[in-house]
Amino acid sequence: MIDYQVHTLANGIRLLYKHSPSNITHTCFLVNAGARDEPQQKDGLAHFIEHLLFKQTERRSTNQILNRLELVGADLNAYTTKEYTCIHASLLKQHLERTLDLFEDILFHSTFPQEELVKERSVILDEIASYQDQPEEAIQDDFEGLLFKGHALGNNILGTEESVNQLNRDDIAGFMQATYNTHQMVFAVIGDYDFSKLIKLTEKYLGTVPENTSTKHRQKPGKVKGEIITFEKPISQTHGVIGSLAYDSSHQHKSALLLVNNLLGGMGMSSRLNLEIREKHGIAYTIESNYTPLTDTGIFSIYFGTDAEKAEKAMRLIHKELKKLRDNKLGTLQLQQAKQKFVGQIALAEENRLSLIISMAKSLIDFNSIDTLQQVFDKIEATTAEQVLEITNEVFDNQSLITLLFEPKEEQE
Repeated sequence: MIDYQVHTLANGIRLLYKHSPSNITHTCFLVNAGARDEPQQKDGLAHFIEHLLFKQTERRSTNQILNRLELVGADLNAYTTKEYTCIHASLLKQHLERTLDLFEDILFHSTFPQEELVKERSVILDEIASYQDQPEEAIQDDFEGLLFKGHALGNNILGTEESVNQLNRDDIAGFMQATYNTHQMVFAVIGDYDFSKLIKLTEKYLGTVPENTSTKHRQKPGKVKGEIITFEKPISQTHGVIGSLAYDSSHQHKSALLLVNNLLGGMGMSSRLNLEIREKHGIAYTIESNYTPLTDTGIFSIYFGTDAEKAEKAMRLIHKELKKLRDNKLGTLQLQQAKQKFVGQIALAEENRLSLIISMAKSLIDFNSIDTLQQVFDKIEATTAEQVLEITNEVFDNQSLITLLFEPKEEQE
């Protein structure tokens, strides 16, 4: 049973609504434009725009923007990914109109004054420096740079010091005109409202936004060969990422790979990697795997951090677990337990209603439909041991695995 409603405005912007009997509302405005859509040499532009949206509009100062929701106890934030820009807020039910008014203002009437560009450029350069001081964060970005070598998906979302220093108002205007397609925007709400009144509210604030039918041309990344790359850094531990390209968000094996990832190194202390490497051998404090499906490709990665002298053993144990999954078909009980655990975690994650409504908005943009919770469960339940074997032999193939290591720099005598 469909448990959401959609209304499309004349300009293409869609309203997505899911009812929830609560006095707390979670809402987001999702734009299908991210770091992968940036022109060459303009790395960090999408993220730069996301920052500047909160700075000044035709009728509001920076302080007025920041206070508009905080004064009523609401939480306003935003983020940029490789494929999306998202503004979101959590608020008391009665403040939705105030929130929508602000969303419309900052997204479609920001003025991007020069003094704010200079100020925010400095803030982002500090953010870049901060990430470089966190090897567990920096190594993920560098790994994706290797995985998507020569492709826009390999660019750092924050950009580089050089690229951020060169971004200007013309870049901003050009990017927004080229990528902010109103037919690829969703205003999503989860809360307790009458849908017809919500439509009127959305028409009032978003109905006059000019239609933009610009078309993006996203190029699919090519395959890369497996390799091992090591960098010395002024750090105290060895940090490593092992991974490969994976399935895109519409691939028939996506749900099955999500299940495999959860079994291998997903949430909880009972994942195979955590039991073997942390609990049994006491090697790594953090060991986890992740699978991120994108519209035309995907990223699978395993991250670990450990003492330098234990890194080689940690990698050996990781590859041992991958080999087990490639060589041995899961038993009936093993597979059923993996499904049961994953389904339970997904059900609990539904309690995070902000994440839920953002996920639904993404699905609406990507597929023009949204799976119910039962449909998600059914796809997981349909996974067979034969499928798992096929997936692990394809995604965990040694020939395609890239390994990136950050090792402590040896002190000079």
